[in-house]
Amino acid sequence: MLKHLILIFTIFFITIIFIFYVYFPYITNHGESITIPDLIGLNYEEIDEFLSNRNLKYEVIPDSSFSSKFPPLSILYQNPEKGTKAKEGRKIYLTLNSVKPPNIKMPKLINGSVKNAQLVLKTYDLFLGKINYVPDMAANAVIQQYYKDNIVLSGSLIPKGSIIDLDIGNGLGNQIFETPNLIGMDLEEAKFTILGSGLSVGEIYYEKKGIIYSNYENENGDTSVKEIDAGLGIIFKQKPEFPKKIRIGKKINLWVVSDTTSLNKQQN
Repeated sequence: MLKHLILIFTIFFITIIFIFYVYFPYITNHGESITIPDLIGLNYEEIDEFLSNRNLKYEVIPDSSFSSKFPPLSILYQNPEKGTKAKEGRKIYLTLNSVKPPNIKMPKLINGSVKNAQLVLKTYDLFLGKINYVPDMAANAVIQQYYKDNIVLSGSLIPKGSIIDLDIGNGLGNQIFETPNLIGMDLEEAKFTILGSGLSVGEIYYEKKGIIYSNYENENGDTSVKEIDAGLGIIFKQKPEFPKKIRIGKKINLWVVSDTTSLNKQQN
């Protein structure tokens, strides 16, 4: 009886080991797994053959999303994610990119900076199109926003992924006037006049000698040009010259008489 019991126990033990370590692993492909491939961006029509060749199944989730980065009916999301280990025959759930983009409200970009406009457009999944610089004192500020060459108001509905064009202020304004006559002034007076006219001081050149040309009327009433040596510290040349037209904010370069022996140049 003892021998029979030992034999029965041995057979039972061997059977259990065989079932759990040989039979079950064989029918369930134990230890055999594949890596889930990256499906993002693939077209839906390519998926069936692509996954069948890898012994994987798939199911499309009814709710679709939209991204301007991918064409319509391409894969936006997958579950499980790429790189995940799974058994053959595992089902992958897919989300497709919509054929028609949803409408979103146009954000307000006006009065903000160009850099801020780029960040806002990216947040709303919109794209920055043409930038047109227009006369305005607000440098690099958004003056107007357009969609398909038409002004688009903040809050208007536009398709996600749309291209938005912008008018940007050039910082110079619209005002055009005559360049002030700085010839004969000393340097400080010329600087004061430039800044007071809404202009800016450009480069200053120092020369040992300078000639000032001025109109001179003789006793007969005839007008001629008279040359006068400019004194030390006096402006004898400027660019743009008087009385050329200039836009507000522009720079004026100056030439000044100096007692230095070489030509100097400084930026203000």
